[in-house]
Amino acid sequence: MWPLLAFSITTIAISLERLIYFFFYNLRIDDLAEQVSRHVEKGDFEGACDYLSGLTRRRMGARILLVLIKHYNPDKPFSEKNAEKAAEVEAMKCINSLENGLNFLTALGSIAPLTGFLGTVTGMIGAFRSIAEATEVNAQIVANGIYEALITTVFGLIIAIIAMASHSIFSHVIDRFTAKIEITCSVLIAQLSSLPAHTSNSNFKKAE
Repeated sequence: MWPLLAFSITTIAISLERLIYFFFYNLRIDDLAEQVSRHVEKGDFEGACDYLSGLTRRRMGARILLVLIKHYNPDKPFSEKNAEKAAEVEAMKCINSLENGLNFLTALGSIAPLTGFLGTVTGMIGAFRSIAEATEVNAQIVANGIYEALITTVFGLIIAIIAMASHSIFSHVIDRFTAKIEITCSVLIAQLSSLPAHTSNSNFKKAE
């Protein structure tokens, strides 16, 4: 039971930490895409940069879109491939930070039930040993061994359910974020590609 207790504490701790992390970093994309698109349509790239820069601390989507906007230079031909690569690198950094700890949940979801089954085996061994050593067999002789066998199995399965459920939920959220940011970046790149070759520099402050 001690390993199972450690596994349960670890599972709950990781799940809560990831939950708080996901709430802290707002993963919404729609509002960012709408505002940035408006700035780009007006040729106000400086305004787009200022808007996104103010949100990078709490919005991962803002970090990725900011890379795209900064990659655009009105005095040079716009390279869709380079812009896409820059956004992809930043997106991978954000996704990797979101996935921190999820591998541990997968491992706990596999190890916990195995540990529970190990307790089942040791409990049954104890029960049969008690039977072998007893001159008269009754329910009380095997009760402790059976109790150990069942309780460890139950705890192991509960831990596995919590770990795998948390992993599935967090993975789903990350997958949705990934899909939305891919679509948003594709639309923004297409929008930047359709702009005239030269845009007024007064509306754009090239990032260092």
